[in-house]
Amino acid sequence: MDISVVIPLYNEEESIPELYAWIERVMNEHNFSYEVIFISDGSTDRSWDIITELKEKSAHVKGIKFRRNYGKSPALYCGFEEAEGDVVITMDADLQDSPDEIPELYRMITEERYDVVSGYKQKRYDPLSKTLPTKLFNATARAVSGIKNLHDFNCGLKAYRHDVVKNIEVYGEMHRYMPYLAKNAGFDKIAEKVVHHQARKYGESKFMGWNRFVNGYLDLLTLWFLSTFGKKPMHVFGFLGTIMFLIGFCAAFILGVGKVLGMLYITDSAFFYLSLTMMMMGTQFFLAGFLGDLISRTSNVRNEYQIEKKI
Repeated sequence: MDISVVIPLYNEEESIPELYAWIERVMNEHNFSYEVIFISDGSTDRSWDIITELKEKSAHVKGIKFRRNYGKSPALYCGFEEAEGDVVITMDADLQDSPDEIPELYRMITEERYDVVSGYKQKRYDPLSKTLPTKLFNATARAVSGIKNLHDFNCGLKAYRHDVVKNIEVYGEMHRYMPYLAKNAGFDKIAEKVVHHQARKYGESKFMGWNRFVNGYLDLLTLWFLSTFGKKPMHVFGFLGTIMFLIGFCAAFILGVGKVLGMLYITDSAFFYLSLTMMMMGTQFFLAGFLGDLISRTSNVRNEYQIEKKI
């Protein structure tokens, strides 16, 4: 199979038929073998009924229905599990991403041999409450990830080589950082393509403004920490714990020498209590690193979701 199109969605009943018809036209024009995987992320409208109707008409349609709303990352994770195409393309269901971009994305993966091609919505039709946080977020993401050639980490329209989606784990809210996850997994041929962005045609944006902006930064810090110390938490917690314990121990030793020489009463000095606190915190940091190491070596189940139906 040439292409798998993975589309996570939440309450997009108006957009789904038009989007699928558009994808179908593009695929047929270029003679691609393909599948379209819709993931209904706890939708409360008729989205799943429409996906079922499309399946009855077309063998190219697959569907996954979550029992409740989990978020975009879990939806992508389950879609990637099902994908069979040599190239996997993700897009949003709100018709703001253009399926006409698919052939060029496919060519860049198969002919130019990129691992990931990320869309760049250079001209956006979003409100300022969405575009301003996005610009600040992307600047920070470039600095932290080291992927300097990407301007739009959060663009839903991306293309991946099959091996990439099968060897990275997207969870929580990490869908914003798929290129970073790919880079950390060793897939570092990452490119960007300017794509056409359209105004939303139906419904309202699910974007929650500054709330998601703050969460995005927290997720970025989490990913940076996990990519740097995720497999070796003792290296950071053990180091911090050792430093704090040594500082506290040295302070206590100096106070003890002063006591022996009759220069002061230990309990009269605030440094005595500070040194004890440092030693206790150092011990706790060290134990946190040790427990983190144990957990990271024994826990490998992170993505478990209640799937109601598959078609």
